[in-house]
Amino acid sequence: MGGALSLTLVALAYPTMLGFNTVSSDPSRIIAQTQWGPLTEADRDFVVKVRAAGLWEYPVGQMGLKKGQSKAVLTASKHLIDGHAALDASCRKIGPMLNIAIPNLPSPQQQGFINTLNADSGKQFDTDFANILRVTHGSIFNTIAKIRSTTKNTLVRTLADQANATVLDHITVMENTGLVNFDQVLFQETTPPKLPASDLTPPPPAGGQPEVVLTPPVDSTTRPPVLPGETPAQNANPSPTVG
Repeated sequence: MGGALSLTLVALAYPTMLGFNTVSSDPSRIIAQTQWGPLTEADRDFVVKVRAAGLWEYPVGQMGLKKGQSKAVLTASKHLIDGHAALDASCRKIGPMLNIAIPNLPSPQQQGFINTLNADSGKQFDTDFANILRVTHGSIFNTIAKIRSTTKNTLVRTLADQANATVLDHITVMENTGLVNFDQVLFQETTPPKLPASDLTPPPPAGGQPEVVLTPPVDSTTRPPVLPGETPAQNANPSPTVG
């Protein structure tokens, strides 16, 4: 009875848990006390953002390997796949540990990025690829720093450390393409479009839908960090991959 009630409450809270915008005016509001420290609205939304980012950037990385025209874009694509597969593994561990529902699909805005790049070809693909991803990574970079400096939750802190290194790497490989229009990118980072919350919120997975797993490449050079309470041996073998 207790387990069924708990599942019902989680299901009812799901749309809120997936929101990129906090449900109150105070993102520091504590929503749960856990063995790893208090969990705030900002902490919860951060885990969701990291998962959602991988759900669109990983397939864009796969797209880049097929459509990229320059060696630098191919390199950046490999970094996207490698980095987000490792972040995804961390999110899929941390989400259940903190009772955070994680999405299986990107937000409508993020799906729009995929659609734009899917329609591109040739040099236009490379240019849009580098600039869109430089904007999105630059936009989340400050959020990571804020979470890392303020969270009291050790699991969220570990994820923030991993995300910080990954996002900085992805910013760097995008800039190394030589295609980034910095004036345009910085303008878009500082004056983002005002979109409705529905465009920024990934949909909850359908009931019974298997969890999407971002498969690490066979030559992966990035591993998820060892989480608090986890031994290196427990982290030695990646989870079975289906995505």
